[in-house]
Amino acid sequence: MGEWFENFTADISGFVWGLPLIIFLVGTGLYLTIRLAFFSFRMLPYSLKLVFTKADTKSEGDITHFQALMTALAATVGTGNVVGVATAVVIGGPGAVFWMWITALVGMATKYSEGVLGVKYRQKNAKGEMSGGPMYYLEYGLGQKWLGVLFAFFAVFAAIFGIGNMIQANAASGVALDVFNIPVWVTGIVFAVLIGLVLIGGVKSIGKTASILVPFMVALYLIAGVLILVLHIDQVPAAFGLIFSDAFTGNAVAGGALGTVIRMGVARGLFSNEAGLGTGGIAAAAARTDVPPRQALVSMTQVFIDTIIVCTITGVSLTMAGLYTSGTEGAALTAQSFDQLLPGFGDIIVAVTLLTFIFSTILGWGYFGEKCFTYLVGDNFTLLYRVIFVLAIIPGATMSLGTVWNLGDIFNGLMAVPNLIGLLLLSGVVAAETKEFISLRKKEKQKVG
Repeated sequence: MGEWFENFTADISGFVWGLPLIIFLVGTGLYLTIRLAFFSFRMLPYSLKLVFTKADTKSEGDITHFQALMTALAATVGTGNVVGVATAVVIGGPGAVFWMWITALVGMATKYSEGVLGVKYRQKNAKGEMSGGPMYYLEYGLGQKWLGVLFAFFAVFAAIFGIGNMIQANAASGVALDVFNIPVWVTGIVFAVLIGLVLIGGVKSIGKTASILVPFMVALYLIAGVLILVLHIDQVPAAFGLIFSDAFTGNAVAGGALGTVIRMGVARGLFSNEAGLGTGGIAAAAARTDVPPRQALVSMTQVFIDTIIVCTITGVSLTMAGLYTSGTEGAALTAQSFDQLLPGFGDIIVAVTLLTFIFSTILGWGYFGEKCFTYLVGDNFTLLYRVIFVLAIIPGATMSLGTVWNLGDIFNGLMAVPNLIGLLLLSGVVAAETKEFISLRKKEKQKVG
């Protein structure tokens, strides 16, 4: 039964992530990048500066823009950066990393657009909290509530049974078993208890926790990555060379096909930074901000940090270690690769950072899923969602790696479709908001001058 179900979900995942969705995803990002006159590239330095500017306390919202970014990063910097990259390299070869980069570069405009629309069309719920994201801009911006319902339905399943929960729990239990010899069921129970305690406090609790955990875990992983590059600087050019050459050949993996390389790169790129899924709009909507594009620019930096920086460290390290054809997969492959390049403690760094990544990712997706769930059934069922979400962690920790990743890919792809439709049809709104923001920025500069 288990093997049959894994093969069945693999077939569905392959169908969902066929050429049409890949073209739709990358094409939407490319279209938005061009339509906004490469605004995402031009404003990247300013966006990174905004992350560390003084918090806005006058505007409406529940958390600071830094906490909103950390919540978004918490939900995305996780298994996609460690396990996802490893899976992509095992199946698609090192060239898959190149297609992750492409997905991220055009995805910055996608994430920015999600942020703009998320803030612009956000609504205040009965508790006085802000709610926003694709379900709201599909309903209030596009006037198509059925698309909002469709997105929210798939997002709830993704949060509970896919990318946001069971995949994370599975990766956590795997690395805890491999490195610390902790039984998988123990990891599942511990994570369920800790996650439940934080989720009780809602978005403010999640935002505060993420603003502490995320900078720490990203910094530790970056330090390890930089150390690897410095200690093995002679291998770096060859690793990048293989990534670029294999991106257009697929020769680095036995039986590798170019289509597989591209599909794995795009799918894992989306899994990593979520540009196109719409979750960026949900996090941005909670932020205290004066105009939509300002918070959207902060949200956009998440794609750059997540994929261009963190995933690159993993991808280059896996390529240099050369263990991706050994039969090892998932977190174990990344841990073994880091330990080969940083003998004695490389696997421990991967284990510690991954467990922290996973904890914060489950928290972030707990919030995303809750917003989608309450959109569907109302604010009175928040506790029911949280109980289901927390309990799903335990079976997720014990399921096979292939099955949970297949489920995650399926729901990711299904989420992306209604969101991408909304982004394309509302691109004029994004362009108008951006034009207005550029004028505002000019006035701000003149006032300062």
